[in-house]
Amino acid sequence: QVQLVESGGGLVQPGGSLRLSCAASGFSFSSYAMGWYRQVPGKQRELVARITSLGTTYYADSVKGRFTISRDNAMDTVYLQMNSLKPEDTAVYYCWSSRQSNYWGQGTQVTVSS
Repeated sequence: QVQLVESGGGLVQPGGSLRLSCAASGFSFSSYAMGWYRQVPGKQRELVARITSLGTTYYADSVKGRFTISRDNAMDTVYLQMNSLKPEDTAVYYCWSSRQSNYWGQGTQVTVSS
């Protein structure tokens, strides 16, 4: 079965950086698009970034220029490098795959606060 295990979240000050990782298993990783979503309590889950099987990237306007999504097909891992973090980036971040688009793992908490 599809498994997506997020890690790398934590508490960081505004302007700081974090790198999130998502270890995928249970499917042919390189064949599918991957992405990151985030969610805060009481709000809709929001697409942050995605990367296709060919490496084409997309970013939400709110993170463009600050976040970078990448993938390592040899390691079945997708990353989200987050720079210049803002308090409004605070959320639970979830990994996503087009292989099983309605599946969600446990997520990883990112808190940006001074």
